[in-house]
Amino acid sequence: MIYVSLGANLSGRFGEPEEALRCACDALDEAGLRVVAASRIWFTAPVPISDQPWYRNAVVQVESPLSSLDILSVLQGIEQDFGRVRTVRNAPRTLDLDLIDCRGEIRYDESGYLILPHPRMAARAFVLLPLRDIASAWRHPVSGLGIDDLCACLPEEQEAEPGPFLREARE
Repeated sequence: MIYVSLGANLSGRFGEPEEALRCACDALDEAGLRVVAASRIWFTAPVPISDQPWYRNAVVQVESPLSSLDILSVLQGIEQDFGRVRTVRNAPRTLDLDLIDCRGEIRYDESGYLILPHPRMAARAFVLLPLRDIASAWRHPVSGLGIDDLCACLPEEQEAEPGPFLREARE
């Protein structure tokens, strides 16, 4: 299974954040990452807490023959197309796409930093809650913990409210 998280809290050329997430789903399909399941859109407080606008977040399951590194490249290209400008970590953004899990692969970069599964996902409500919408039996590839166990450990200050589904799954 391949899971990608989507997030936005700024308007851009694709509209308000919710519309940007929907357009990003179409862009994933067009780039060869076929969306087979999509979570609800979650309204989430910024992490760390700040005066930024709340985010809209979702997780999609995709199918693709591409390698994890090729998928990362595709995601970064889509972010650029949507006007993503990388400044500082946790800055507001028009679109953020993260490869959360790619077929259970565990990968480190050349300096030994974990890059797959996503290194901070296990402590982020904006990833875990939407992931639970579509993958209730998912287990973290490194820790082996189930999604419910991880969600139970989330900090209370990570506020999140469920919204409408991003889109219906396609056959």
